[in-house]
Amino acid sequence: MEHTARTAFFEELKARASHWTADLRTLFQADPNRASTFRVKGAGICLDFSKHWLDQPTWTWLCQQVDHMGFREIQRELLKGARLNYTENRAVLHLALRGQADDPFSLDGKGVMPDVLHERARCDRFADGIRQGEIRGHSGQRFTDVINLGIGGSDLGPLMACQALEPFRGNGPKTHFVSNVDPAHWGSVASTLDPHKTLVIVASKTFTTQETMTNARHAKDWISRGLGPAAVADHMIAVSTNLSAVRAFGIQEERMFPFWDWVGGRFSLWSAIGMALRCQIGSEQFSALLAGARAMDQHFLDTPLESNLPVVLALLGIWYRNGFDLRSHAVLPYSQRLARFPAYLQQLEMESNGKRIDHHGHELSWHTAPVIWGESGTNGQHAFHQWLHQGTDIIPVDFLLARETVEEDQEGQLLLIANGLAQAEALAFGEAHPDPHRNMPGNRPSTLIGIERLDPQNLGALIALYEHKTMTQGAIWGINSFDQFGVELGKRLCHALLPTFQDPNHSNASAFSSSTQAWVEWMRNTD
Repeated sequence: MEHTARTAFFEELKARASHWTADLRTLFQADPNRASTFRVKGAGICLDFSKHWLDQPTWTWLCQQVDHMGFREIQRELLKGARLNYTENRAVLHLALRGQADDPFSLDGKGVMPDVLHERARCDRFADGIRQGEIRGHSGQRFTDVINLGIGGSDLGPLMACQALEPFRGNGPKTHFVSNVDPAHWGSVASTLDPHKTLVIVASKTFTTQETMTNARHAKDWISRGLGPAAVADHMIAVSTNLSAVRAFGIQEERMFPFWDWVGGRFSLWSAIGMALRCQIGSEQFSALLAGARAMDQHFLDTPLESNLPVVLALLGIWYRNGFDLRSHAVLPYSQRLARFPAYLQQLEMESNGKRIDHHGHELSWHTAPVIWGESGTNGQHAFHQWLHQGTDIIPVDFLLARETVEEDQEGQLLLIANGLAQAEALAFGEAHPDPHRNMPGNRPSTLIGIERLDPQNLGALIALYEHKTMTQGAIWGINSFDQFGVELGKRLCHALLPTFQDPNHSNASAFSSSTQAWVEWMRNTD
């Protein structure tokens, strides 16, 4: 869609929102079938969006507009390896990472599945070898712990998934994650572990990421001190594409697991970046994770827009962000094991869609990604839910619910779900009270997203749901969801500034602002 046509869409969207007057209580009273009308299912997920500022004409109009944008063609381009990441001239093919042999994913006319399946099998063999004790440390002891060194997409996805699927670990190693360059992060993890029994994964596509490589050097020194330098080759592996740098670091070539430049970091959990999770839960359960994501892929590609789960979430977000100028969106998992899911979504959505320039290089006249945030229920109820219910801002909410628990306390699970449903009800309908301090206005929108239980397959579908939501919103906003140049500027400035601290004879910080120069002097002042 051309810039002018997209501009017209957002102007019409805002006009429709400005004339919206119906509240949720009125909508439910007017339509006894509303709960079923605005309810869709797919890939093991049930999504209830009845508690939103929507009626059928508005919803039909939104779906029609997406269709007119040529959205189905964009979906087809995902299969053909089109270079949707046009600013970096890269394809977007992370769907192939959970694909099967007969899936039609291709790049430049060549199918990618043979390479994907080859590397998947290598990862599976290694992870199962760790779990079964066939691959051991330098002194012959089994690996009981795995440390993942990465940052951003090499940390947030694996960390979130490992916490979510801890009950499926069985006899697998415990997983630990170090991302921050702050020495306290590495120290707090390493101090609790035995290097004889610890495997370290260095997850860096280029093998140059500053934070990751700093921690990798800490890990290398830690292993060398405890076991001798020769042990590094047995206790460290690399997830990277930079073979020469991996070899120079001292990691064996057969311990390097590559992926491809058509895999964006925040979409990379399904690749070798998920090695820590593979080691934790094993290849069979990891395959279930992939199967769940693939089921959501198929739902996304094949289902009509009006009942397409990712499209539903995307359009709800567009409606509020661009129609009503709501600038924040909360994701509240009623599952302690999904406590890191909101942080994972922060990167997925805000790094992908935190953009202000469209495909043609024009500055946008409409807003893009809202602030994404959240906390697990019921903890959030005793922190910020007061603000959700009676604050001056209206915040759309996603409530994530699981019907069953993999723990034994089903009674506790019922209490958890009752709390989540009660919060959605209270936000939607409030409670009238003559005392204004006790009055709950209600009419605050939320989505209920339910799965049978939090297992690998359902987690895979849930992650893919939000991946496709993010890509859909990027397509509607007319932006590139797959680059992150805003991340790179700070890195470059850091590289330029660091020598002023490292070399006492290097004192030229004149290229930086007077504020930064003053802080450089503060750092140098040891008196």
